[in-house]
Amino acid sequence: MSLHRQSMSVLEQTIGHLERKVREGEWRAAMRLPSERTLAESLGVSRSTVREAIQRLVSAGLLETKPGSGIYLLQRQRPALSAPWVQLLDSQPPMRTETLEFRLVFECAAARFAAQRSTDDELEHLAAILSRMRAAVAAQDVDTEAGTDAEFHTVLTAAAHNRMLEQFYASVITMLREHITANTFDATVNNANAAAQAAMRLAQHESIYFAVRNRNPDAAQQAMFAHIDFVGRQFEPDFHG
Repeated sequence: MSLHRQSMSVLEQTIGHLERKVREGEWRAAMRLPSERTLAESLGVSRSTVREAIQRLVSAGLLETKPGSGIYLLQRQRPALSAPWVQLLDSQPPMRTETLEFRLVFECAAARFAAQRSTDDELEHLAAILSRMRAAVAAQDVDTEAGTDAEFHTVLTAAAHNRMLEQFYASVITMLREHITANTFDATVNNANAAAQAAMRLAQHESIYFAVRNRNPDAAQQAMFAHIDFVGRQFEPDFHG
């Protein structure tokens, strides 16, 4: 096993430990978490691993940071899951490849409908997100890039104006946001080509946006397919961008 795969395994285990403390009620809404040092010692991992795990959970909407105060559990937690299939996803999260396959079907359709139905306000919102993403990529700010990436896909789905798609997306939004942000982080760690790949991801989001803005459903669907396919290929051993 490579050093990269080992480090990611430790990170994933740490995220799992922290999530379980929330789900099992050990940490409650608005509660301040123990310090990074305390968590690192209790879990037997490095402080940098704890720091990255916390950032992942902040991006996923489970925790929040308060400057000068610490890390807190969000007061408003994810609503109770009702549909049996959603409960199954929550207890047995799909692997990255399965989630990418789902996104190929779901988000390509959403992009196609967005090209036909998006409003001027929604196009403005997407353009503003892209502006923040460009700044983040230029500054090599992975946190902001990951956040704007997830936001872009959420707004695009809403712009499809299909209530079934929107409700379906809302039911798995936490999982998909975590998936999208995790992909950005994982593609950056120990990667000498991280900056070039971030620029490629930005260009792909711009292609999706331009196709939607130009009211070209076929191009929007193809641009989304190319983006998600690229995201998956980033994690292949022989990928070079």
